[in-house]
Amino acid sequence: MNILIVLFCIIVLVLLITWAKINAFLALLLTSILTGLLLGIPLSGITQSVQKGIGDTLGSLVVIISLGAMLGKLVAESGAAQQIATMMMNLFGEKYIQWALMATGFIIGIPLFYNVGFVLMVPLIFSVVYQYKLPAVYIGLPMLASLSVTHGFLPPHPSPVALVAQLHANMGVTLMYGILLAVPAVIIAGPLFSSSLKNIKALPLKAFEAKHLEASELPGASNSFFTALLPVVLLIITSLFSSLINQKTLLHTIILIISDPSIVMLIALIFATFSFGIFQNKSMKEVMNIYGDAIKDVAMILLIIGGSGALKQVLIDSGVSNQIATVLQSMQIHPLILAWLIAAIIRVCIGSATIAGLTTAGIIAPMMPMLHVHPSLMVLSIGAGSLMFSHVNDPGFWMFKEYFNLTMKETIRSWSLMETIVSTVGLIGVMILNFFI
Repeated sequence: MNILIVLFCIIVLVLLITWAKINAFLALLLTSILTGLLLGIPLSGITQSVQKGIGDTLGSLVVIISLGAMLGKLVAESGAAQQIATMMMNLFGEKYIQWALMATGFIIGIPLFYNVGFVLMVPLIFSVVYQYKLPAVYIGLPMLASLSVTHGFLPPHPSPVALVAQLHANMGVTLMYGILLAVPAVIIAGPLFSSSLKNIKALPLKAFEAKHLEASELPGASNSFFTALLPVVLLIITSLFSSLINQKTLLHTIILIISDPSIVMLIALIFATFSFGIFQNKSMKEVMNIYGDAIKDVAMILLIIGGSGALKQVLIDSGVSNQIATVLQSMQIHPLILAWLIAAIIRVCIGSATIAGLTTAGIIAPMMPMLHVHPSLMVLSIGAGSLMFSHVNDPGFWMFKEYFNLTMKETIRSWSLMETIVSTVGLIGVMILNFFI
């Protein structure tokens, strides 16, 4: 009976967001309270569960996500993203222009939030389209596939970071496995898939033109690459060193401190403050204003993450998670596939990859000790499922449609199928990794 209650409450959550158009944070709060009441938790206990869930979830994430937003905003405002894009185009040349855009999207997509990366990169796609007289969707989809994959698979993006925290995975290990999965996913969903879309006659709207900086205003190429990728470099290096160095030494303790995602992001941001800010003739006040704007961009994301934590805590405190675990253990389906399927269904119903991932994590997290799967693979499986078949309830669907001036049919044929391929390839990759780990 309790399992049916949980399913009913998830349906209520979906309807509150999609049909009633209620803000996702408020919908998660209302659903958490309703779930607690129906599962028999006393009213005073429900409020304690909600407060504990929000506090525990945000406590480990606010710093990482906020610092990540600041870094991404500075990468965009300083012209570093434009510099990276220019260098990649020069490196690959006209013949491999799709691959250049795909690689650029992947590099820039790591520090930038998806919406920022999308708005920043679309003008570059259009400039290539006009310069080389090539189909816009054919040229642009590989880059946008890269942005989507980094958003769903790789820290320091909000959903992967939150999943790592909730499922007690290692950030560096998850990042390394995520990159292994991301490369084939973006190649198949990008250059290979987009070759079938050359006949889509898109006419990009010229109204969508971003501010273009002169070459003299841009930071250096090596500086742009190094600073933008510094969080990734630090996470990978510290994860490798911590496993190689004797755990009883002082050096190992220092590396553990540095490898904490919050410290990694703080080090990267301090470095970027000077490399992209002060040394580029920006005043400290200008840089801090950029950081202030970045926080505004992620405030609602943080609230949604907190709301998902409330729902997770209610499920834990009610004891229903143990019942769900018992049912799942009796089902003839692998836990990684099941988690992917739950996330995919919620994604199709709600449209938000972040909410799909966090809601699934709330269901799966309490059962992790009984599922006997690698936590980093569970993070990636849920992340892959959360990207499944973007359609009319996803803001990204409409951004792509309007920026590229496409019909609904063309958008589904290109964008929606690209997201489906990314999700499916991600699951296949997770299962292959699971065979060897």
